[in-house]
Formats: sequence, structure tokens, C-alpha cells
Amino acid sequence: MSNRREFLASASTLGAAVALGARPTDALAAETEALQQGTGLPPAIQALRPMRDGVVPISVAERQGRIEKARRLMREQGIDALMLAGGTSMIYFTGIQWGNSERLLAAFIPATGRPFLVTPKFEEERAMEQVALGPMQGTADVYPWEEHEDPYAVIATALRARGLTTATIACEETVRFQFTYGVTNLPAVKVVDGTPITAGCRMVKDRHELALMRHASAVTLKAYEAAWKSLREGMTQDDFGRLVSQAHSRLGYSGSAGVQVGQYSALPHGSATPQVIREGSILLIDGGCKVEGYSSDISRTFVLGTPTQKMKDVFEIEFRAQTAALRAARPGLPCEAVDAAARKVIVDAGYGPDYKYFSHRVGHGMGMDGHEWPYLVRGNTRLLEPGMVFSDEPGIYLPGEFGIRLEDDMVITETGAELFTPQSESLEKPF
Repeated sequence: MSNRREFLASASTLGAAVALGARPTDALAAETEALQQGTGLPPAIQALRPMRDGVVPISVAERQGRIEKARRLMREQGIDALMLAGGTSMIYFTGIQWGNSERLLAAFIPATGRPFLVTPKFEEERAMEQVALGPMQGTADVYPWEEHEDPYAVIATALRARGLTTATIACEETVRFQFTYGVTNLPAVKVVDGTPITAGCRMVKDRHELALMRHASAVTLKAYEAAWKSLREGMTQDDFGRLVSQAHSRLGYSGSAGVQVGQYSALPHGSATPQVIREGSILLIDGGCKVEGYSSDISRTFVLGTPTQKMKDVFEIEFRAQTAALRAARPGLPCEAVDAAARKVIVDAGYGPDYKYFSHRVGHGMGMDGHEWPYLVRGNTRLLEPGMVFSDEPGIYLPGEFGIRLEDDMVITETGAELFTPQSESLEKPF
């Protein structure tokens, strides 16, 4: 009988195999078995072993604590209930993992009183399976609606049952417009932005969340290194991307990376143009994985063979810019100041002005989503707090030539900031 760890590693491997493209059942099964057994893989990837030890899922008690914090924030801001649909905030608070469709399934967390779930009637049993695993078990009411019924009338009934004949509802930011609009049209209901509640809970990570994110970064860096060791001339960018996915799978997770080669590395998010890796090619890779729902986001730039002197010079500037952002970041500093610190290094080195060669912000918040609040960008005066996590990813992009980006994930500490992973040393020694 397989244990839970073996099951998770197997499931992650299968997900990665499916991501490689649709295949006949027998071929898919053979490929999945090959990934699990390590046969047919480059030696560096074949040598990888699952990194599952010590990984602890988020508990029901932790989610209950999150709900209580959300309620406190709602009471402080005069909000009666928070509305969640399928997405990371639904998972964060309730543990319910649900895809969005044209049919409304939503969880409502009131500032006081029992939470409730509105679900299509034919999905009720499936939804309750997940409710039973989370903090809403035994503490929430369920309001199903049949296919011909109006789910918003059901919501109105649930609100009245809680004494909310008038209500201010905070909708989480990714709730589909059609669902938000439906609630907006309810009599005596006012809809407001739910971000102050969701971000108010999620922006600052606790020790458990930080441990999961630190582990996710370690997994991705390990996968990148194994793929880099397996790099060969003649590969396409898709070939190398598959190596990254296979390496993550061997480590027990589903992960990936976008790969850009040569002149296409000068496009920050790359190109769909087919690319072949040759001796002297520069590669920029950017991706990550999730560990118990928490993200990594890492970029590395390296060369097959020997880099040019110009590439080395630009890498050195890039390294100094990433380091400047890291050294600047500390509690009480405005988010925009971190971007300014990295940008000054790049502009002072002659790659300016402003966004000309460093064309994006220096970083974004991270957590369950790869990109979440707050953002390290000019104009954002929000003050940094211990427990916030960001990407630290300046870039220098020379159109028609090449681009270099270094990205590691950075946590704000009590006294400054630290990266989850070591910085890349050079184009020749990226790991």
C-alpha cells in the first residue's frame, strides 16, 4: 500500500506528464512510469529524489484563525460579509478547491454569525466533501439551488436568515463579474472591494507559510540545476522546458519554466517563436512550482558554452542591481524605494534612462499566487512589513541582442530582508 508521500509524488508526476501534451493512454502511462522510475532521463534528472520530508499542509485550525482575522477586519471596516468564489482566497480561508464556471458556487463569511455556502444542487455532495475537510465543517449552512432557480435569490434568503436585510458585501477581487453583478442587483445590498480583507490577511505570511515558500524555492532551484546540467546543443526551448518539468516531477512536484533563447531573452516574458539552442546561446528561464499551495518564482540566465564579454558585463550590473534591492528592503521602507534602489544601479551603469532597458518593476508580492499584493513599483508608498514576500527580479534587456534577469524570492525580516535561495554567481556558474 502506498503512503501519502508516495501518492503526492505520483500525482505530481502524472500532472507534469499530462502538461507535456495529449497522448494516447498507453503512451501516457508509459511516460508517467518512466518519469517515476527515472528511466530515459538525463543522469542529472534521474538522480533527483522526492523532496517531501518535513512538508506540513495548512491545518484546519490555521484556516479557522484566518477566518477570525477576516471577521475582525470586516468589523473594523463596516463590512457585513466577504464573498469568495473559486480561487486561492477560497482555498486560503476554507480549503475548498473549486473551478469557476457559469454556475455560481460561493462561500460567504459574515462578520458575525455562521458562514454559508451557495452551491448548485447537483454539485452539493461534491462540495460538501471539501467542506468536511476544512473549517466550515459543522459551522456553516449550505444553500443549494436548482438549475432553473436564481442563485442570487438564494443568497438574499441566506442574508435575511442572518438578520442582514441590508448588507455591505466585500467581493474578493477575482470573483467573476457576472457573480459580482448578480449580488450588486440584490435590494439593499452594497458591494465593495474585498481586497482590504483578503490582502489584509494574506499579505503578511506566518512562519508556516514562509517555510512552504522557502521549500518551494529550494525545489525549483534544484530542478533548474538538474536541467542546466542536462542542456545540450540542438535542443529547442520546449525541449529544455520539458527537462525543467521532469526535474520538478522527480522532486515530487508539478513545476515548469518559460525558456527564451538568444535575442528572444530580450523580451521579458519571451516569444512563441521556435528557438534552437546553439553553442554560445544565452538562455533566460523563469518559472516555479507550488508546495501545499504556496509559490516559488525564480529566474536564471546562463550560456551554453562561453559568454561574450558584454554578456558578462551586463550580468555584473544585473547582480549589483538585485543586491541593491535586497540591501535596501527593510520594515518601514516604502515599496517604491526597493525598485528605485535597483533601478539606480542599472541607470547609473548606462542602461537608462528610466524603463528603457529595465522595462518592468523590480518585484511583485508572492504567496499562494505567483503575483499578489503588494508590488515593488514606483508610486507604491505602502510600507514594508516583516513577513511580506516578494520577487527580487531586476532585468536588463537589449533589443535584438539578449536579456539578463536574476530572480530570487525575498522575505522582509525584522531587521532587513533575505533571499530564500543563493544568488546566481555568474553566467558560467548559475547554481
